Amino acid sequence: MRSVKVIGIGTGGLDQLTLAAVRALGEVDRFLVADKGGETAELVRLRTELISRYAPKAEVVLVPDPPRDRSAERPGADGAGYLGHVAEWHAARARAYADRLAPANPAGESGTTGFLVWGDPAFYDSTLRIVDRIRGLGYDFELEVIPGISAPQALAAAHQIALNRIGSPVHITTGRRLRSEWSMELGDVVVMLDGHLTCRELVGRGLEIFWGAYLGSPDQVLRSGALDEVIDELVSLRAGLRAEHGWVMDTYLLRPLG
Repeated sequence: MRSVKVIGIGTGGLDQLTLAAVRALGEVDRFLVADKGGETAELVRLRTELISRYAPKAEVVLVPDPPRDRSAERPGADGAGYLGHVAEWHAARARAYADRLAPANPAGESGTTGFLVWGDPAFYDSTLRIVDRIRGLGYDFELEVIPGISAPQALAAAHQIALNRIGSPVHITTGRRLRSEWSMELGDVVVMLDGHLTCRELVGRGLEIFWGAYLGSPDQVLRSGALDEVIDELVSLRAGLRAEHGWVMDTYLLRPLG
């Protein structure tokens, strides 16, 4: 039978790989890597560098990523429209990946396909949902999921803080939901996938921010301080980083001052 391994690889530093991830990498015959074109060429390069180091005999298959309508991701966009666009994109991705799974070899032994996931597969990543869709297309395989260091963990470590205060919860959400969900009663809020720095709309609410981009990598950039005082710098800095690298992955924690 085929097998599939979904491997969390941390947030960008090769030294973030767990021993379980290194073991799993060495057991993969074929890695499927999404190719989104020139804008994310650096992400493909980082994945292939990791594979060449820990699974040098494995085949790397670049799969052109289906186009995605991102109009519904803007803050304030209709939630139902967003979910519909994402479902269509996941279905197209599943079809693109399905016929590229590693086949069983002539001896009848399983072929193993690997998917590499930035951070951890459990945090705002679509890979496990797409793997479920591949099964729904009639493909049978054994599945193993290897957790990785997530962006919230890497953010807290980089700033040398705990994500929660004593006896208090942590709320994790996305940029597109921040405006509708936020209240002071939430306490500490970790925000992921925020390409618009929606926290700008919370200026004047008495918050501090701990922000990080390219967490755990040699390009890591950190900023922290009262949101009102650092937000203009963050907006400019983030735009500059995106222009320089062609992409940016950032995460931040909002915390009431005092």
